[in-house]
Amino acid sequence: MTRVGEQLTVLGACHHDCPDTCAWVVTVEDGVATRLRGNADHPFTRGTLCPKVNRFLDRVYHPDRVLTPLRRSGPKGSGAFEPIGWDEALADIAGRMRGLIDDGRAEAILQFASAGTQGALQMGVALNRLFDLVGASDIRGEICGTTSRMGAADVLGVPLSADPEAIRHARTIVLWGTNTRITNRHLWPFIEEARAAGAHVTVIDPIRTDTAKAADEHLQLLPGSDVALVLGLVHVLDRDGLLDPGWLADRTTGWDELQSSAAAWAPERAGAATGLAPEVIEALAQRMATRGPTFLRTLIGSEHRENGLEIARAIAMLPAALGSWREVGGGLARSTSSWPGLALATPERLPRRLVNMARLGQVLTEPRLGDPSIELLFVHNANPAAILPDQNRVVAGLEREDLFTVVVDQFVTDTAAYADLVLPATTQVEHWDLMDPWGHLYLALNRPAIAPLGEALPNSELARRLARELGISDPVLERGDEDLIRDMLASGHPFLDGITYERLAEEGWARLAVPEEVRPHVDPLPGAPVAAMRLGALEHRPGRETVGGGSVEEDRYPLALMSRKQHNKFLNSSYGGLPAHQPNAGEPTLQIHERDASRRGIVDGSPVVVRNDRGSLTLTAEVSDDVQPGLVAIPFGWWHRSSPEGRAVNALTNATVGDDDRGSPWFHDTLVEVTPA
Repeated sequence: MTRVGEQLTVLGACHHDCPDTCAWVVTVEDGVATRLRGNADHPFTRGTLCPKVNRFLDRVYHPDRVLTPLRRSGPKGSGAFEPIGWDEALADIAGRMRGLIDDGRAEAILQFASAGTQGALQMGVALNRLFDLVGASDIRGEICGTTSRMGAADVLGVPLSADPEAIRHARTIVLWGTNTRITNRHLWPFIEEARAAGAHVTVIDPIRTDTAKAADEHLQLLPGSDVALVLGLVHVLDRDGLLDPGWLADRTTGWDELQSSAAAWAPERAGAATGLAPEVIEALAQRMATRGPTFLRTLIGSEHRENGLEIARAIAMLPAALGSWREVGGGLARSTSSWPGLALATPERLPRRLVNMARLGQVLTEPRLGDPSIELLFVHNANPAAILPDQNRVVAGLEREDLFTVVVDQFVTDTAAYADLVLPATTQVEHWDLMDPWGHLYLALNRPAIAPLGEALPNSELARRLARELGISDPVLERGDEDLIRDMLASGHPFLDGITYERLAEEGWARLAVPEEVRPHVDPLPGAPVAAMRLGALEHRPGRETVGGGSVEEDRYPLALMSRKQHNKFLNSSYGGLPAHQPNAGEPTLQIHERDASRRGIVDGSPVVVRNDRGSLTLTAEVSDDVQPGLVAIPFGWWHRSSPEGRAVNALTNATVGDDDRGSPWFHDTLVEVTPA
């Protein structure tokens, strides 16, 4: 924090669900934040912010922001509320919670949280502790990221990612199912640095994204055929003697099983399964093996399928089999969250009843699934009515008159419209947080630049006040925010050597104490000993609700649907309801290939209805060759008001998860039909 004349500059960092966690600087004049800009000193984000965060102060001072507790005064979903005081709001919540606790039905309380803020503190340390002590039900927060993590862990053990900055040293770069230029924009300059030194960039994606258009090569594979591509690549690598037998013998297990799985997947068969020319598969295998270092970058796009875990395993096996980890600039870069996850000290979680968050609609509308059924829903850092699949069932659950719903948010979101109480939350420039990124290795301290507007509270303070109202005494809930941050930094882990609260307060950010030339899974690291990488059998299995997957619905719904993060002014649902962040047209469109459009009498710019048994939407058609025949795309993140039906793309998407209730829902395994409106 520095003072220049009457101005104050405060260091912080972005909290959004994004791999970049941009460092920023806030200028404050007379207690008002007047400017927010990127911190030019940060080695990864380098002084730039994304288009949505460039206007973050508009969000802070938006006239629609919730600044006092609100109580519902009309029907659920009407958005009609009246202001009340904090004392009354907390007494109401605590009284209802105490009644359920005293009746032995604490599990009838469900805490629902997601990634609306991703700081180590405000994402939920204190609120998690409170609901742990209460014994409430909790959600498995696995809507994104967990399936790919489990797949990587199956191969790598502790799934440490390659340092994304090391991509500058690569000479073959494969961006697999990730739209880097839109959703991970600060990585792109490192990729361009590698290209300037001769690197070749291949994008593997069913959709011709902005990143695919900027790459050297785009492999537009059929949706969900990723495992078939990996099997074809391994077949070529094995057939042509491009793998190191010594590496495979010394550093991996399960090569025989993988080799056997790939034996029948000659490029011709892999090409038929993926829609790619056999010679393209041959060339990619040759390049990955002979033009190293080879760096694979993948995030969460490909995991949202029935075979998502197998896709994640398959992608992780490629650099393991190739031995790409031996070189700086080689390996697999996924989420970097395992690095700070090893280092930071967070309160131990207590066991609780868990349900996969994707099944919220089912849990709320089918009481037989829960014993006891959910009677009090407490939502923070999330907008489940917008982000969850099978949206109509989620809304039906929120409409239950016997469900008491509390939503903590900055705006009356699609979910808050159904709440009985809405509690005002602070924004990132109004509270403390420790930012532990999942796209690079730099921690950042976020200092509050201004006092909370109105009566807004940080999540941590809300937890403390609610604990007092419930009569709960606990050391974690009696610690202030700065103390909790100090506690997290006091683990003694070597990755935190030299990183203190005082240093972060002075400098704003610090790289984890990890050598820049580190080679995960080759170099021994604290908490992640080097172990043999686990290869093994792979199987290409189309999901049931896919084109060619054998679904009985395919005759009626012959098109595959993917929901994309594609508009750079909002991407997440956090901004989907703010007109200033929407495209000029002010509405989402449905992208459809010319062949599919002409067969249905659809022309560019015409209204269409897209439907399946879950729901329907009326949208404007965008005829585009960015999507391939048989595939349509609708952007993710829009709020319900974006269509005449009062719904968005998740009214159509598939909420199914695995039988073990683990992992991401199968968003992208969704079949639809499109007709002229």
